[in-house]
Amino acid sequence: MKPVCLVIGAGAGIGGNVAKKFALEGYHAVLCRRSDAEGLERMVGDIEAAGGSASGFILNAIEEGAIEERVAAVQADIGAIEVAVYNLGAQIGNHALADTSYKQFEMGWRLGTFGLFRLAQAVTPGMVERGKGTLLVTSATAAVRGNAGQHSHAAAMAGRRLLCQTLNAEFSSKNVHIAHIIIDGAVDAPDTLGKMLGEEGFQKLREARGMQHDGLLLPEEIADTYFHVAQQHRSAWTFELDMRAFSDTPWWNHG
Repeated sequence: MKPVCLVIGAGAGIGGNVAKKFALEGYHAVLCRRSDAEGLERMVGDIEAAGGSASGFILNAIEEGAIEERVAAVQADIGAIEVAVYNLGAQIGNHALADTSYKQFEMGWRLGTFGLFRLAQAVTPGMVERGKGTLLVTSATAAVRGNAGQHSHAAAMAGRRLLCQTLNAEFSSKNVHIAHIIIDGAVDAPDTLGKMLGEEGFQKLREARGMQHDGLLLPEEIADTYFHVAQQHRSAWTFELDMRAFSDTPWWNHG
């Protein structure tokens, strides 16, 4: 039976590419995303056509019990979850404080922090029982730097970072590896950045900074790093790392 890599937030960018990388390295990838069943089916088909093993499920992560039920079903029907990837974004848009509603602020927290808490509660008991496991958490610049208009996002992602720290403090001694991965830059992903900018704006950005310029983070290259971190020997585990294109200014050097 193949080990399972569960990806929560398996879009066409980071999540889908991470799932494909693990599948081609011998895992059964379980891809979960909120919508677009057709796109999900295409990703699963692409993985299988390349020789990997995968399943796909539509999952609304903020729905009560949805994450927990999916984890239980995967472990009952497919196999033990050796690697879990939490890749849900928590961006609700750029809003001044007065224009940020309670509902918007809470939505950022539910996606950014509470969903990770629920996933961790669901997967860590099995990992502890088996004596091994990895939880890889996609994060953002907002986890370490708050900007105007990003009240919900910064609070949610900073909470995500600190939750990863507390999880690490509790579970590293039980051979469960927690890694907080900061994506410090724009990702060449059609269903995240592409949707934010629109098709025309996204293509212009790709032509100016991406493609042969290597100025946008490439999801398939990010996926290689995720896989590497998941395979690290426990004598040299990475807890936190950040990635950006070579031409970007790091978060700590921004004024």
